[in-house]
Amino acid sequence: MATTADIRNGMCIDIEGQYYVIIEFLHVKPGKGAAFVRTKMRNVTTGRILERTFNAGIKLDEVRIERREYQYLYKDDMGYNLMNNETFEQVSLNANQIEGVAFLKEGDTIDVQVHAETETILTAELPQNVILEVTYTEPGLKGDTATNATKPATLETGAEVRVPLFINEGEKIKINTRDGSYVERVK
Repeated sequence: MATTADIRNGMCIDIEGQYYVIIEFLHVKPGKGAAFVRTKMRNVTTGRILERTFNAGIKLDEVRIERREYQYLYKDDMGYNLMNNETFEQVSLNANQIEGVAFLKEGDTIDVQVHAETETILTAELPQNVILEVTYTEPGLKGDTATNATKPATLETGAEVRVPLFINEGEKIKINTRDGSYVERVK
């Protein structure tokens, strides 16, 4: 059990059977009245953001979550098959359990959050940025770098993103997996 004084960013707590990760918190001590803690939390399973206020000194159920590296092997009708890099145990996850699943390709290493006591997998997320090859896009013209114009491009994973006009087929680009945006061209 933890108290509101123990709240920190990244801490995971159990509220009514749901797991939440603290994104932001603020201890508030008004001039009149009791102190409280204002928090912004993300639901681990749904990804929904929740704002909640706790009175100072109340007890919270802290959940121990471990981050483990898994390697993506393949996709079949059961879901996305991953292998633990330490124990070589294989598990299958649904697409809604993996954040940024559209940019996942075979052999990628992803971070998996596991409940430490029950060994159940909660969520998985790709690294912040991944490098992928453009498989199809309209041809670009030389010198199209002055404006912020973009065009659609299909990546090797099948995902479609908006890229600058100067990007051509066969080039490798860096993509932000959180919002699917183009970051830069990779040489």
